[in-house]
Amino acid sequence: MYNLTDRNVVLGITGSIAIYKAVDLASKLTQAGAIVDVVMTPEATRFVSAITFQSVTGRRAYSDMFDVESGAAELHVELARRADILVVAPATATTVARLALGLAEEMVSLTALATRAGIVVCPAMDSQMYEHPATQAHLETLRARGVHVVGPEEGRLASGWVGLGRLSGVDTIMGAIRYALGRGGDLAGKKIVVSAGGTQEPIDPVRYVGNYSSGKMGLAVAEAARDRGAEVVLVSGPTALADPYGVSVTRVRRATEMRDAVVAQCADAQALVMAAAVADYQPAEAIGQKIKRRSEGLTLSLVRTPDILAEVGSQPGLVKVGFAAESEELLANARQKLAAKGLDLIAANDVTAEESGFGSDTNRVTLLGRDGYQEDLPLMPKYDVAARILDRVVRLLEAKGR
Repeated sequence: MYNLTDRNVVLGITGSIAIYKAVDLASKLTQAGAIVDVVMTPEATRFVSAITFQSVTGRRAYSDMFDVESGAAELHVELARRADILVVAPATATTVARLALGLAEEMVSLTALATRAGIVVCPAMDSQMYEHPATQAHLETLRARGVHVVGPEEGRLASGWVGLGRLSGVDTIMGAIRYALGRGGDLAGKKIVVSAGGTQEPIDPVRYVGNYSSGKMGLAVAEAARDRGAEVVLVSGPTALADPYGVSVTRVRRATEMRDAVVAQCADAQALVMAAAVADYQPAEAIGQKIKRRSEGLTLSLVRTPDILAEVGSQPGLVKVGFAAESEELLANARQKLAAKGLDLIAANDVTAEESGFGSDTNRVTLLGRDGYQEDLPLMPKYDVAARILDRVVRLLEAKGR
């Protein structure tokens, strides 16, 4: 899902037992297409050797600030200048102090002082060290300078105690990197509301009317919008997916709850991408007690749920994007929905097609615009589909002067 092709990431590694996560992080960054240059403190090499990072990145790792074999006149300056972002993970209390005070005592702090790229710092230390006023003051200094501080998390520490100080998970750090890199993107300053997942309309305390939506498409749109600098609000029905980093998430269950949240958030938004599979019908009345099995069967009376897109239709200047998940007459049904809902753009997909239905990591859609635009996208990861949708959203926002 993460696409960091040709982005230059300098990964600073310091002396913490959490360094094992940094090896995985370096590998994940490389798999995502990033060019990863690892710089290490001398203390870090006592936990993991430089060759370990070279093995996962395919590039030499540096730990000696007086290295004369690198071929660079000033290695730290060269790395600092070409970096799109500097990530320090794990960042020990000592390193946090060095960065805050502007010290340049080894390759990590030296490179940090030289770079003008964005910096992400991921603390990892015992909770007593993290909570110390000195450490907290240093972190506040870094935040005031625009450094993005990620974590730490609460959990079991190397000391055996449980507390706040664990290095954030690799997926969280990857999300933070994307968030930081996207700050100046083409959606910076825009608020994008995204809906995701299905809704659950209760029949009784243990049963509901719902659908097979996994929420993956909506999550991909939210992450892709975040990666382009947008302020993203994700209104999500029940899913098994973790909340994406840097995205404000509102969890709902029923269609009415989703309607209320979406309408409220769209009041000051520039665009709405309605990727949720909202139930069209709900039981006329939810039974308070579990319905017992009956030999004669059960008949449910269903009524319509709110039409969310129709209720945000009066928002002036709002770019509205919908999805048409169909099993037949794909384009005809999508065009009808495009007109009926007053949408600017609709993404139509056949949910019965292989690898593009509910729960898959890929999708094949046709984009249709109110202005007659049509584009047939091949089968691709949902994140890439989201990126193509947002390309159109950017154009639509420009056309509306927003």
